[in-house]
Amino acid sequence: MNTLLPSSTAGSLPKPSWLAEPEKLWSPWTMDGEDLAEAKRDALRIALLEQQAAGIDIVSDGEQTRQHFVTTFIEHLSGVDFERRETVTIRNRYEASVPSVVGTVARERPVFVEDARFLRQQTSAPIKWALPGPMTMIDTLYDAHYKSREKLAFEFAAILNQEARELEAAGVDIIQFDEPAFNVFFDEVNDWGIAALERAIEGLRCETAVHICYGYGIKANTDWKKTLGPQWRQYEQTFPRLQASNIAIISLECHNSYVPMDLIELIRGKKVMVGAIDVASNTIETPEEVAATLRKALEFVDADKLYPSTNCGMAPLSRRVARGKLNALGAGAQIVRRELAGA
Repeated sequence: MNTLLPSSTAGSLPKPSWLAEPEKLWSPWTMDGEDLAEAKRDALRIALLEQQAAGIDIVSDGEQTRQHFVTTFIEHLSGVDFERRETVTIRNRYEASVPSVVGTVARERPVFVEDARFLRQQTSAPIKWALPGPMTMIDTLYDAHYKSREKLAFEFAAILNQEARELEAAGVDIIQFDEPAFNVFFDEVNDWGIAALERAIEGLRCETAVHICYGYGIKANTDWKKTLGPQWRQYEQTFPRLQASNIAIISLECHNSYVPMDLIELIRGKKVMVGAIDVASNTIETPEEVAATLRKALEFVDADKLYPSTNCGMAPLSRRVARGKLNALGAGAQIVRRELAGA
């Protein structure tokens, strides 16, 4: 990236009400067939335009073409039965009815490659594509086949690597793996989670990122955050190993959280996607609030490695609020850019 402090979102943007019920995760589509395919492309174009209008430098599809950041990828794999559902506790936080792994998992065809190719055709800007990480995938399923979280994670890592290689060939500049589970299962992260992630990025020449946050602004997550005490130091348990990994960019939550900013020092040398927008609040940040978060982060990460971002995806928010937050992110990054240029 030639741009100083290149901004991006961590993931999803709200969907238009004509595509899916707004402000809701796992919202069903309002249509199907070719009408749905065309509506998804239209929504992708709008998400791109709104990012561009806000001055966002690294653009994405806003996850307009998928219902959920994990489940939609899994839906396209064989070996998973969506009719055979079991209740599991996701990330030790809330119960959900999830599909079951009933046989060998495999990717029989590309999942997001055509959507990524379509996005690439719409813009010359750098584009980022998000995929679920292996550990977060296994935490969103009931495993009735492998009976081993580690083995299933590495099976998914190999599948993700296939998809990532084709996304790279389609023109994606940054492939981001979403691993909120990394803030929960610390022993597994260090034992095999990071190794599974490195299997997923094997052979890629494009930049890679891992996004680790405290979750969408839904009640189960906000209630959990209230139990974490006055300082959220979860990153401390995984950052040293991530610093030594082959992942190029680490994306974390900062604004309006209790994460001590000095934890970023543990990943010194990595590019850091700093969450400067709170996705668990309808309050729209001012550009100056965004700039203040970025200035604080600059004490622990070099300016050429700082990537302003959102804490997490914004799918559960209203489009008005998300648009305002996008604008604040773009403007806040510009404030600090100007300051650095004048220094």
